Order: sequence, then structure tokens, then C-alpha cells
Amino acid sequence: MVQDRGRRTGERVGAPGMTAGGSVADGPRSVAELRTALETGGTYKYVYFWGHAPRRDGSLGASCFSQWWPAPFTVDGVRYATAEHWMMAGKARLFGDRQALQRVLRAGHPKQAKDAGRTVRGFDEEIWARHRYELVVRGSMHKFGQDPALRDYLLGTGERVLVEASPLDRIWGIGLAADDERVADPAQWQGLNLLGFALMEARQRLAAGQG
Repeated sequence: MVQDRGRRTGERVGAPGMTAGGSVADGPRSVAELRTALETGGTYKYVYFWGHAPRRDGSLGASCFSQWWPAPFTVDGVRYATAEHWMMAGKARLFGDRQALQRVLRAGHPKQAKDAGRTVRGFDEEIWARHRYELVVRGSMHKFGQDPALRDYLLGTGERVLVEASPLDRIWGIGLAADDERVADPAQWQGLNLLGFALMEARQRLAAGQG
């Protein structure tokens, strides 16, 4: 059972956005869209996550949404130990750094993969910003699409807004911890929540039979 929290709860109403494939989205795909929907009467349920520690009883929890969650998957014959490995490998490929790519793929831990990704030569922030979101969407589709239990868990979140409640990350997360009273109000979020929205896009595509 997916656990969700937040003072703004209920079924979503209002005009949904569109996915990259042109289908009706199951929710907002940016903080700006979310805020606009709320201002026009939309209501949402939220699932907050941060960290990749498993539950003590071994059952799946929201920590599986972390890029560092151990969920190996294979694409075009290449094995990725985590979604973080996939993202950093994609970063290396984007800028044509084969040596960094090999370091990422050999990394035994997602932290090592992340560190290897930071060594990519020729990195350009503007180019990366244009590609990073779709890269993580596709990685999430592979991660959740190749593991039936993970797929069921993601799809089981329905139309809830997925929120990386990381107080340390203002790009992939919201810049706030889950126990911060401001998390229930997107108008007070301090970050973009790109990971949360990418997971929602992957959820939409998997539900539509893509991947």
C-alpha cells in the first residue's frame, strides 16, 4: 500500500497537461503547473520520498523511487545497476566522453557513478538542462518496467503527485524535508522536483503500455 500525506488531498480536477507523446497527462509536470492547478481549484494527494533505505520488513516503500535504489535493468545489452548509473551514463554519452562512461558503468555504488558523472569532459549546463529530464523519464521506465513489483508499486500511486522531499536538492527535489510543514504547500517549495515529475511521466507512459 502506498502511503501518502499532505493537507491538500482529494481527486485531481481541472485541465491536465499533455505528455511528450501527446496523451493527456495524469497530473502536472512542473511546479508551475501544479501551482496554477491549485490556484484554479485543483486538489491533489502527494507521496513524499527521499533516501534509498529499504523498509525493515522488506516490503516495498516509497524509497524505491530514489535514483539510488538497487534495481538493475538492461538496455541494448548494457546493464545498469541503478537509475543513477543510467543517468550518469547518459550524461557521459551526451557529451561524448567514453572514458567517463566506462567509469560510470564499472561503478559499484551509485555514489561512485554520480562522482564519475561529474568528471564528464565538455560538459555544458545548458545542453544538460535540455536533456536531463527526458533521460531520467526513460531510465525510470526501464527501471520500473523491467521489474513487475516495482511497476505495480509505481502504478499503484495512481494520480498522486510524487515529491522528492530532499532538503539538499533544489533541482531534482523540492529543497525541503518531508517533516517540514511547508511541503504540503507547493507555493513554498524551494526546488523544481524534477525527479518526482519524471517518475509521474514514466508512470503515465507505462500505464499507457509504453515500455
